[in-house]
Amino acid sequence: MGAPRITTVRRVARERFGFDELRPGQEDALESILRGRDTLVVLPTGSGKSAIYQIAALLLDGPTVVVSPLIALHHDQLRSIAAQGNGHAEMANSTLRTADRDAVFARMADGDVEFLFLAPEQFANPDTVEQIRAAKPSLFVVDEAHCVSAWGHDFRPEYLRLGEVVAELGHPPVLALTATAAPPVRDEIVERLGMRDPDVVVRGFDRPNIRLSVEGFHESDDKRAALLTRVALATPPGIVYVATRKGAEDLAADLRARGLRAAVYHGGMKAKERREVHDAFLADELDVVAATIAFGMGIDKPNVRFVYHYDISDSLDSYYQEIGRSGRDGLPADAVLFFRAEDTGLRRFFAGGGRLGVELLTNVAATVRAVAGPVGVDVVAHVTRLAHTKLDNALRRLADAGALEIRDGAEVEWLDKSVSAEDAAARAAEAEDAHRRMEQSRVEMMRAYAEARSCRRAFILGYFGERFDPPCGNCDVCEAGWELDHRDGDDDRKAAVASAGTSLFVAGTDVRHASWGEGAVVRSDADVVVVLFDTVGYKTLDRDVVEERGLLEPV
Repeated sequence: MGAPRITTVRRVARERFGFDELRPGQEDALESILRGRDTLVVLPTGSGKSAIYQIAALLLDGPTVVVSPLIALHHDQLRSIAAQGNGHAEMANSTLRTADRDAVFARMADGDVEFLFLAPEQFANPDTVEQIRAAKPSLFVVDEAHCVSAWGHDFRPEYLRLGEVVAELGHPPVLALTATAAPPVRDEIVERLGMRDPDVVVRGFDRPNIRLSVEGFHESDDKRAALLTRVALATPPGIVYVATRKGAEDLAADLRARGLRAAVYHGGMKAKERREVHDAFLADELDVVAATIAFGMGIDKPNVRFVYHYDISDSLDSYYQEIGRSGRDGLPADAVLFFRAEDTGLRRFFAGGGRLGVELLTNVAATVRAVAGPVGVDVVAHVTRLAHTKLDNALRRLADAGALEIRDGAEVEWLDKSVSAEDAAARAAEAEDAHRRMEQSRVEMMRAYAEARSCRRAFILGYFGERFDPPCGNCDVCEAGWELDHRDGDDDRKAAVASAGTSLFVAGTDVRHASWGEGAVVRSDADVVVVLFDTVGYKTLDRDVVEERGLLEPV
């Protein structure tokens, strides 16, 4: 894009959105989109991702389709766009009557709709896809794009069909937005959405105003008492994340008993109850919300002063997005993980749960294979007696294994009758086991963060592929001097590594291990090398052992 176009972008950002300047990553993303390139944008929570597609929409001819997972987010965006006066926005979701939805699409066909917000479930209706295709959208936006990835912490099967939808729409430029995506998640987003040679914009993961710390405990009662005291003394408002619904309810009750304005939030509550808590929190009517991860997307509140974790997250991806809901106003905020080593057991259990298994996959495969030609998914569901979500996951696993093709989310067809149902199921189960190993390794990375005795900021940023030279001065490790002591004691070792001139352990280097196959170095320091292997996930290796035994070789 030439200088006049950049000038135009900046002018629109200034005049229509009140931006003195674009934030890091926004201008690069806009440049890519306006060249017609598919673009994956990974920017931290609160960094203005929605402004990217809103600015682009004003400079492109044709409506912008925005896929967003929560209806609450649709309402928030509609209010924001209306307040700014930057184009007419509509939504088409399950809250509308059929006649109202039809009216929305009629207005879009007449060119009166600049932004159309939908949940991914809406594309199950072929008429919806056809009406959007006829409107010739200029941009297809996938918000919270990590939901499209099986590695993503908020994975939703409904997102998996979006790649097919993009193709059915004639592949308008795709903009995928997410606040947190480690390398394997980014790769799968690109693959699942069928993005063509996309620009990948990754910027600004560091949130230096958020203090990072971990408090360790041996006894669960001590941990609970410490968290309750910490919340009572903290500057509100804040969020405490808990792994289970029952745990969130109990914690909210304990906080109320201490005189705090505390509420609970989880996916088992009625929609009206969840909305009331959401609105009360945004209006500063609550000191703290004890919540599961259901309380997350859509929490666009600048003055959250703390995010505490009573239970560990399922991955560093999840953790960093959750703590990123604090300190969006740039003022100091506090992120504390209250940790017992035993806590990882629950997360390992979750990571190992929900396995489809060879028997179920074989049953589904045999049902599809027995039919000559396409068969309706509803027919397969009737024969196999599987719930929609479980059947959808099984079909996706078999499709990933190359055994069958899913068409329009409504029909499936076996691709090669020479492939038996048993063989296809075995391949799909092997891929599922690899997925499970990856998930469990991500839990181990979370544990490694909790037990780290080096700069926590450098640890997290390294996980996302962003280099940071410690000390950060705003985490418990650096404040205690552990990181400085560690660095001073390793001067000779670092000098030796530098003099050797090796690039084997530089982050991003592709390597091979005799047992675990190929992978990429994620993090490397004087003591350890962390490698993300394709088949077994993250492995943390002692650097001395790696060097002495030659465990890794460059690919």
